[in-house]
Amino acid sequence: MQVQKKSLKINFIMNSILTMSSFLFPLITFPYVSRILLPLGTGKVSFATSVISYFAMFSQLGIPVYGIRACAKVRDDKAVLSKTFQELLIINGVTSLITYLFFLLTLFTVPRLQQEKPLFLIVSMTILLNTIGVEWLYKSLEQYVYIAVRSIFFKILALAATFLLIHQESDYVLYGAISIFAASASNIFNFFHMHKFVSLKPVGNYHLKRHLHAVLIFFAMSCATTVYTHLDTVMLGFLKTDTDVGYYNAAVKIKSILVSIVTSLGVVLLPRASYYIEHRQQSKFFNVSEKALNFVCLLSIPLMVYFLLFAEEGILFLSGTAYLPAILPMQIIMPTLLLIGLTNVMGMQMLVPLGKEKIVLYSEVFGAILNLSLNILLIPRFSCSGAAFGTLAAEFLVFLIQFLVLKKDVIKMYRSIPMFPIILGVLIGSSVSFPVKFLKIPVFFTLLLSAILFWGIYMVILLCFKIPLILDIKNQFLKSLKLK
Repeated sequence: MQVQKKSLKINFIMNSILTMSSFLFPLITFPYVSRILLPLGTGKVSFATSVISYFAMFSQLGIPVYGIRACAKVRDDKAVLSKTFQELLIINGVTSLITYLFFLLTLFTVPRLQQEKPLFLIVSMTILLNTIGVEWLYKSLEQYVYIAVRSIFFKILALAATFLLIHQESDYVLYGAISIFAASASNIFNFFHMHKFVSLKPVGNYHLKRHLHAVLIFFAMSCATTVYTHLDTVMLGFLKTDTDVGYYNAAVKIKSILVSIVTSLGVVLLPRASYYIEHRQQSKFFNVSEKALNFVCLLSIPLMVYFLLFAEEGILFLSGTAYLPAILPMQIIMPTLLLIGLTNVMGMQMLVPLGKEKIVLYSEVFGAILNLSLNILLIPRFSCSGAAFGTLAAEFLVFLIQFLVLKKDVIKMYRSIPMFPIILGVLIGSSVSFPVKFLKIPVFFTLLLSAILFWGIYMVILLCFKIPLILDIKNQFLKSLKLK
């Protein structure tokens, strides 16, 4: 069976819609929720989510990334694809069962977790839903239309539930449940829908061992990544208070939304890049990687600068005056937008398809060690700001290691990035939009007016320099208008 390859443009458009829904859902709900639950309530949910992320990491065992590559390579043969899928699902099912048993043991023995037992039990449903969701299968087959429609449907339901059910500070447990519903409930649909792509009839003669080496490497990568992306929140919860976690969560929430936008193209390119490498189409592989690096820089650099300038307004709009201590951590953590975007391309879209996932692992292990060390030193004294600096340093180290390893292949790609137009656009956009901060107008209108000025000037300058990617976006937009 030949699995039809979707257009990269269609995949990117659908994944962009999915990313925008992930952007809009917290943008609409978080200003409401943060003012109802206050830093203490949002901090409790964030702490529980971060702790459960470690258990979810063990249950998934690196399969979410490895599964995309393994299934993408054999997607043209349904029989081979089905066997590969079943083998990975068996491995995932066993590790999830063991992990959940260990989680229950931990929950009933660790006093810090027992304080919020109902919340942890609800959030732990992520472990089961991730396992049955097999999202990696759909991504390997580039089923982004299905993924987007299904995900948006559940986000709309969760959006309505948030406004209907969250009314007082004690509703934080309910908010945790709604958050899990928004993120993972659609995986139930995946479970009942997957028979359209793979045979569920047991094929027997499984060779689980052939996956274990690669799965364990990807698992180690996942461990390292999870350590330095969630360790700051977990350590804040243990070393400080839930309120400190709430402040930090407000800063990280904005960063996470922006990172999902910056890395949206990467999600689409991983299965295609793996396909190109498997079929020895090296030129196409490097071509899509170069486009991805250009996309990341064109988007992440202005986003980073804009939210450095308007961090206070962003926090006030999304979270309210109770979260003012989150402003400095947000400014410290903003450069990670660029670093994460670049390492997403070099690591997940280049090194992994090339079979050099060990390099990604080493870079992330060193990043995790640095993050852990800095958190121990800085969190007790500087709280949220110390956690933010630890994350920034870790992301920079990961970027540096991957760049040095790929230097021979990526140096030409980096030279293709139109840095002069980007810097010029950012500088002029900043100088024109920054004075808006001093106008005595509501925060929303400050953000709206400054964003129109900043991004309008930035886009005009890129168009004047005839940046190919921007011209392509403009042409696609004009074509859509003609179709209407």
